[in-house]
Amino acid sequence: MKHKILALSAVVMSALAYGQVQVSVSTGYAFASAGMKLGETVNVSETGNSYGSYGEGANVQLRGTYFFNDSFGADLSLGYLQGADQTVSEVNIPNTDINAVARARAFGASASVVYKFTNNIYGRFGALIKVGGKTEAVVSRKAAFSEAEANAFNVPVGSFSETTYTEDFHGHFPLGFVGALGYKFDLDSNFSLFVEAEYYGISLKRKDSELSEFNTNIVLPDGTVAVEGFYSLDNLPDGTVKKTTYVDDLSNTNTDPSKKLSQKVPYSSFGLNFGITYKFKKRAEK
Repeated sequence: MKHKILALSAVVMSALAYGQVQVSVSTGYAFASAGMKLGETVNVSETGNSYGSYGEGANVQLRGTYFFNDSFGADLSLGYLQGADQTVSEVNIPNTDINAVARARAFGASASVVYKFTNNIYGRFGALIKVGGKTEAVVSRKAAFSEAEANAFNVPVGSFSETTYTEDFHGHFPLGFVGALGYKFDLDSNFSLFVEAEYYGISLKRKDSELSEFNTNIVLPDGTVAVEGFYSLDNLPDGTVKKTTYVDDLSNTNTDPSKKLSQKVPYSSFGLNFGITYKFKKRAEK
């Protein structure tokens, strides 16, 4: 046992003696990978599915890497995703227009193993988590009044309600996979540029959502606002709740609008990153 401990200690000390630390900063853009159905588009002639992933969008990353020898290293990364708009609902039918999009505003982290195939080509793979942020839904809805509704509001026929609101969705703690293949070009002994193809495989199970903005105006046929703020965040329409909780099981007799069945939403993506790396001197050199 003593000999095993000594041998392990020697390996660790050797790795630490060699150890090289480097810090990288990058930015890039990711596209949807294995997009799932996110919503529907509806017009007078047909209804179609809308596919995508909330992982699509621009990102920035800060990464620290420790190399134990010439080939193997460990990598920790923090990143932010500015997700692209994904169509959730697009309805264009007589008397009703709805445009609803959702986008990610998420912080993530990953822990990976790095392997250098050559001095210029490397790969990394590991675990990915989302550590914060939200999926933000932005909705706009116009609904024309019937003659009875126009009379009730004492406005001309052709008037309509215009509702806009924002709802923030949060999820349970997720765990996914990250893998990348990259090429680096050394500028000098400390700085290098790199480009890499990166894959994220992750989905998020919804936990709750909350309205952060809500407003309904009554608008005349010429576009003039007759009543501003008829409904607001402090005065929601009947059947509309400020906060919703998502559960796995829901009674068939449930009448509570604040509870809905949960679902998984995709964050998987495939993208390209460009960045710069600073390499500290090796311990052995010091």
